[in-house]
Amino acid sequence: MNIDRMEFLAWMERIMNRFDILSESFNNSQKQKSSIDGEELLDNQDLFMILKVSARSLQRYRSSGKLPYYTISGKLYYKLSDVNQFIRESFSASAKK
Repeated sequence: MNIDRMEFLAWMERIMNRFDILSESFNNSQKQKSSIDGEELLDNQDLFMILKVSARSLQRYRSSGKLPYYTISGKLYYKLSDVNQFIRESFSASAKK
């Protein structure tokens, strides 16, 4: 099966247009992340990946008050600044030992 150069270029242009549409859609979804007071909110899945801890550890941090959280429609969220503060305090606590 042979295709001529013009047909090949037309197909490549269609493919590139699809990539542009996907890229625009991806950028729009990134802008629509949850936020409160202009600050990004993270959910449990985000914290699992960032902190590399289990669900039980995360629950323990919440219960002890070390990691502030917010409940919106039954789902738990964390302010990015609170998470960063938690990480800083955890590092300084381990450095003092």
